[in-house]
Amino acid sequence: METRRLGRLGHQSSVLIYGAAALAEVTQEVADQSIQEALDAGINHFDTAASYGEAELRLGPWMPRIRDQIFLATKTGEREREAAWVSINNSLERLQTDRLDLIQLHAVGDLDELDKATGSGGALEAAIRARDEGMVSAIGITGHGHDAPATHREALKRFPFETVLTPLNYALGRDDDYRAAWDDLAAETQRVDAGLMIIKTISRRNWTEEDHRYTTWYEPFDEQEKVSAALAWVLKHPQVTGIATAGEVSLLRLLVEAERDRGNWTDARMAEVLDGVVAYASPFVAMPI
Repeated sequence: METRRLGRLGHQSSVLIYGAAALAEVTQEVADQSIQEALDAGINHFDTAASYGEAELRLGPWMPRIRDQIFLATKTGEREREAAWVSINNSLERLQTDRLDLIQLHAVGDLDELDKATGSGGALEAAIRARDEGMVSAIGITGHGHDAPATHREALKRFPFETVLTPLNYALGRDDDYRAAWDDLAAETQRVDAGLMIIKTISRRNWTEEDHRYTTWYEPFDEQEKVSAALAWVLKHPQVTGIATAGEVSLLRLLVEAERDRGNWTDARMAEVLDGVVAYASPFVAMPI
């Protein structure tokens, strides 16, 4: 699997980042199979969060074996310093490790959330403390929603975050305002040498029926051709250091195959497939609370 340099951190991260939201509600047996599948595919960057159900607990038993082989990232969604400090320490305990490669301020998708997280007494102060005490090596920021790129661009003005995890897919890229904000963010990450990671690569739209087929809160592509086109389109952007895999264990194999095959995709072929998708839209029209 291709690796790309994760900004000034220097880590050569696999372009597929294991999105451990997929482990939120699965058994340890299912988690073990999925984690092994990721490792066998060459994935060396694992991304989880305190709010991802049982995900940290499912990854924990693997750490004694693989901790030195992977880049390990988690997130805190807390906004106040003390609560975030407790969250970071709990994550270390659940993950059965004494160090994280990256702690991320989670779900910061608008300026109000950014103000809370980066203001006096905010979660950023806990992340800095964790870094200064050797518990984490770097600090990043993540977020969903149409305002995420602009918010993350502002975040880089306030603090030298080493990484940004922000949304991009073909549907979002067709929105001129969104694309302009994303391009501005991407240029800034290049200027400050921050890692730029992507979420929602294979999102198709919000769910339109009650019987959801997958554990993702949005409806994902689940046909190989569309997954391959969507992944190839995002990874053609040289600023992107990697994409987080979808929060559903059964979709991992499609993404792995898409990464292997993406050299066969021309711009014209990507556009032909993705322009032909019916009801292809932003997943942020209706987000879960």
